Amino acid sequence: MKNIVLVGFMGTGKTTIGRLLADKLSMPFIDMDREIEQQTHKSIPEIFADEGEAHFRSLERALVKKLANQEGQIISTGGGIVLQPENISDFEKTGLVCCLHARPECLLQRLEQDSSRPLLSGDKAEQIKALLAQRHDLYHAIKWGIHTDDKRPEEIAEEIYTTYLSAS
Repeated sequence: MKNIVLVGFMGTGKTTIGRLLADKLSMPFIDMDREIEQQTHKSIPEIFADEGEAHFRSLERALVKKLANQEGQIISTGGGIVLQPENISDFEKTGLVCCLHARPECLLQRLEQDSSRPLLSGDKAEQIKALLAQRHDLYHAIKWGIHTDDKRPEEIAEEIYTTYLSAS
């Protein structure tokens, strides 16, 4: 069975939808950020603070290589996974890659009380807009995407499930 890889900006629902899909398909769920935290025994904010974003991206890249060589998993990536295009091409070899999209206002509402995002320090609204602008073309280069703004997670999971079955 192919992997299902969920990509998108933070707050688009990758983890929530990934868990729903894992239950629906009886497949293991892997949250890449949690996996990196377990491997390093540090939180993502600690990794960013202690070693920097470049180090985090190298950890992320190593995990992509490992996961892309396996099958039958639901994988939730970090929002910056698209910054290294080879991550997406590696995942496309063994899986269905789906980009989850949401409007900046919706993301702000979902992330407003979240203090665990190292790239959203300061003015969250401005940071979200700036990061979305920086990553826009990378997210939209992914062949298949779903807007999550006005849909329940169960609806999105069902749409991905249906696409997965027809692609398998």
